[in-house]
Amino acid sequence: MSQVTIKSIEKAIEHVDHLDDDALEALSERYALAQPDLLDYIMSASTEYENDELEGLLIYYFCLIMSSFEMEGLNLRPIVEADIDEMQDPYFEMLDSYFESEDEEELESFCDQPYLAQFMAIEVSTDDEDGSSLSEETSSQLFIVTIGMISLLNRAQINA
Repeated sequence: MSQVTIKSIEKAIEHVDHLDDDALEALSERYALAQPDLLDYIMSASTEYENDELEGLLIYYFCLIMSSFEMEGLNLRPIVEADIDEMQDPYFEMLDSYFESEDEEELESFCDQPYLAQFMAIEVSTDDEDGSSLSEETSSQLFIVTIGMISLLNRAQINA
């Protein structure tokens, strides 16, 4: 599988962060149409965790991560429910092990996108430019969901 590089992540950040509201909505709609089951899966997390703050964050990182794959020039097949179901048990086993050992390599090897995993680890643990930060609970939830999303997208790569 091909890796999303730091350069592509930076290009995606530059792109997404400079969109106005209408352009961001159009981008999120395009990605939602391309990956409806994935979007449903990640958006269900805010309900499951009973965390309304998570909803907006998930949309933003969904667009950013999808854009990172796109900036890298990687083609993705649509993720379906069977893909999500197949990944669930091994993913949660890996998470349990990761939270016990805090071994970054275990996490990075599972999702096989080390730069995106490192990016998300920094995002959830670093204050914003305005000095605000996520609660520990929201930070952990966002990290868990986005690493799952990255893992699914990585497995959905198709050769061009």
